[in-house]
Amino acid sequence: MTPRRQLVVLVSADLVSNLGTRISVVTIPWLVLVTTGSPTKMGLVAFAETLPYLLSSALGTPWADRIGLRRTSILCDAGSAVAMVVVALTPWLGFAPLVALVAVAGALRGIGDRVKHVMFRPVAEAAGVPLIRLTSAYDGLSRVVTLFGAAVGGLLIAAFGVSQAILIDAASFAICALLIGLLVRPPAAPAQPTAPVGYLRALRDGFSYLGRDRPLLGMLVVVSALNMVANASVAVYIPFWVARELHGPRGLGLVLAAFSAGALLGNVLFTALGPRLPGRLTFLLGATVAGTPRLVALAISDELPVVLVVTFLSGIGIAAVNPLLGVALYERVPPDLQTRVLGIAGSLAFVGLPVGALLGGWSVDALGLTPALLAMAVACLLVTAFPLVARASNPKTPTRPTPAATA
Repeated sequence: MTPRRQLVVLVSADLVSNLGTRISVVTIPWLVLVTTGSPTKMGLVAFAETLPYLLSSALGTPWADRIGLRRTSILCDAGSAVAMVVVALTPWLGFAPLVALVAVAGALRGIGDRVKHVMFRPVAEAAGVPLIRLTSAYDGLSRVVTLFGAAVGGLLIAAFGVSQAILIDAASFAICALLIGLLVRPPAAPAQPTAPVGYLRALRDGFSYLGRDRPLLGMLVVVSALNMVANASVAVYIPFWVARELHGPRGLGLVLAAFSAGALLGNVLFTALGPRLPGRLTFLLGATVAGTPRLVALAISDELPVVLVVTFLSGIGIAAVNPLLGVALYERVPPDLQTRVLGIAGSLAFVGLPVGALLGGWSVDALGLTPALLAMAVACLLVTAFPLVARASNPKTPTRPTPAATA
């Protein structure tokens, strides 16, 4: 198979896995809501998935370098499929086993996602595909997957129940493992002139590099804040708003899909205009638009059309954020450190996910839905708008990340 076809298969396999994940992100919190009525437990189950995800993304990558990226990807996807099948077929086990199984699946997914993303670069280079084109196209396709995954998740809950939706998630991981196992062969890495680095040294090298790269670190903090908003919204805020205002799950998929639809349109616009836009300013403006407005809409409106429109516009803002971060990671980080640094970077970007899940559930219990939404909106605005204000006060700040020198 040609390198270009292998790139298509690799990206497709990752997107198939993401499709099932988006469905489970909708179905599992809804299952907890209808069976327990507890927003705190909704936050806990989302926390149980995302915390192991971000920990394994950082701490598991040195082992992935030793086992091999392709082999690690296959093993993690196969294990995730098994965990989700058990969740779907044994609902009688109760809440605690559900939390444990979701945590296992999250840990496996964290490593599996990172190694697939590291494989993107060598496969793309072998295929002669520019990295900015790959990251933009991948982000747009991911938005399509999120759009359909969220909508399908809501419809599946209403039509068939959660077990069938979770089985679809399991099937997606199995398909991903088969596609990569049968059809993807990344180019062999250059032989290392020295003995393999020990686990702790490898991990320390990755943390040290990222700590020195301040622009990249700042981008990751902003993305982490946006992920906090996203997970609090998906796991708690949006389901509660839908249940309170619409009295059923059918609007759940629409609200979630509106953000993805806006991001898809934004991705098309960014792909066309991105090379002519100032990178850092575009990143910060997109991040500011993507977070706070949709929280405010949920807080002050009980009309579904209003929420859908504002959520859609916020989605347009996010479209520039992920491609610019992806290019910065690929271009700034030396190839021999990419598995570790991308894993650590992914953990830092995703640390907002478990925090958002817990804060979402706790804030609704403690404050009520509307005050919780407004408090989260203010926090998100402070984190995302501060770099923009700092840049305005220091106009000499570079607008684009420059490639880092390799040691």
